Amino acid sequence: MQVEDVISEVLARIKPSEEERAFVESLMDEIKAIALEAIEKLGLDVRPHFVGSLAKDTYLAGDHDVDLFLAFPPDTPLEELRSRGLELGKEIGTRLGGYEVAYAEHPYVRAVYRGVKIDLVPCYNVKSWKDVRTAVDRSILHTEWVIENLSGRNDDVRLLKRFLKGIKAYGSEIYVRGFSGYLAEILVIKYGSFLDVLEKADFILRQKIIDPGNWLKREREMAMKTVRKEGEEDKPLVVIDPVDPRRNVAANLGWERYGIFYFKAQTFLDEPSVEFFFPREKPSGDYLGELRRKGTHLVTLLFPKPELVDDILLPQLERSAKGFEKALTRENFRVLGWDYGYVGDKAFIMLELDRAERERVMIKPGPEFFTESGRDFYRKNEKVWLIGKRLYAEKRVKENVVDVIVELLGKNQVALGKQVREFIHSAGILVDYVPGELEREAYLFLSRKKWDLKG
Repeated sequence: MQVEDVISEVLARIKPSEEERAFVESLMDEIKAIALEAIEKLGLDVRPHFVGSLAKDTYLAGDHDVDLFLAFPPDTPLEELRSRGLELGKEIGTRLGGYEVAYAEHPYVRAVYRGVKIDLVPCYNVKSWKDVRTAVDRSILHTEWVIENLSGRNDDVRLLKRFLKGIKAYGSEIYVRGFSGYLAEILVIKYGSFLDVLEKADFILRQKIIDPGNWLKREREMAMKTVRKEGEEDKPLVVIDPVDPRRNVAANLGWERYGIFYFKAQTFLDEPSVEFFFPREKPSGDYLGELRRKGTHLVTLLFPKPELVDDILLPQLERSAKGFEKALTRENFRVLGWDYGYVGDKAFIMLELDRAERERVMIKPGPEFFTESGRDFYRKNEKVWLIGKRLYAEKRVKENVVDVIVELLGKNQVALGKQVREFIHSAGILVDYVPGELEREAYLFLSRKKWDLKG
């Protein structure tokens, strides 16, 4: 297909229809009216602001989540903002038909109205980056900046967002480390269009520093502090927030997700296809066949999924998988890869190892024989000999990887995520077998199809 044909077909699927736009507009009008009634009832000096993709008209068809920020005067004490903001959120949530309290930097309220998720977030009504007091205060400034600068390129943003979603490089959450929606908007504004952003994928990396707000001239010292800090941390990109020189919009973007974008952008330009935006589900296969083909072994820790949101659970599982990699490497196993996640109510950590058993004995070097620790070494070991003045012993070791893992966990010698530690300590340990619901995950992991850039 020609690239124009692909873009036309994709836009037909992701651009909201007139009917959908009318629904969104009426929904936002209703929510704002309800918010204003609640504000008046409580006698508060608060201004409601819609932020995010709905407010900027960069949302994808079918994606209607509403972010309503409740902006308090800048001189409001922080504790008062938190308490009165929560009170106001609950009042609005009640009028919307029910709510739940969620927690980020400070509590906020979540509700569902007419089938749409709504976040009600208290913040300060700031006019400048110098007035920002909490992490969410910039959101109103972000929305205003995008609306002022997008200049009718809303569909280009939609295309870039859907492309990033399709290649699994979208989302700034710590467990994704991809492109945020705001970053996608900035790139389109900076480079001109969806295709321009893709064509400059390598240039963007070489340019390294993107400064759409011209802060390097307006607030050079502050902007350079941001550049130096992010450069020291080896971030793929430094995109100085056009509304705040202290912030890198791409701070959460990881090298892996940028690398996926880097390769997929060129591949799309060479061979345009709708599948970049709407990929077919990766086919499953025989994970046992993969093990036979490679001659490796699969170790799976399986345990009940903790009641944690993904923002907390997945980083904790990642930390734990890395902890097992380090611990088993110390124990002379070679870890060829690891994966983690959950399916239904079961969480898992998978490890691919070069072997499931290790040698039965090890030669253990000891201290010099005439020291106090030398005498202890002599008493504690069965077979002991000298080479020069240093003692050596033959140490019998547990040979099966399951025994090794149990021993490591028992001695707390695996760095685990704090909030999943107790679940992992009681996990079932499976070798070269997974239950049916994990067979697909095991195959995609062992075959590398889960991350294959060419797949």
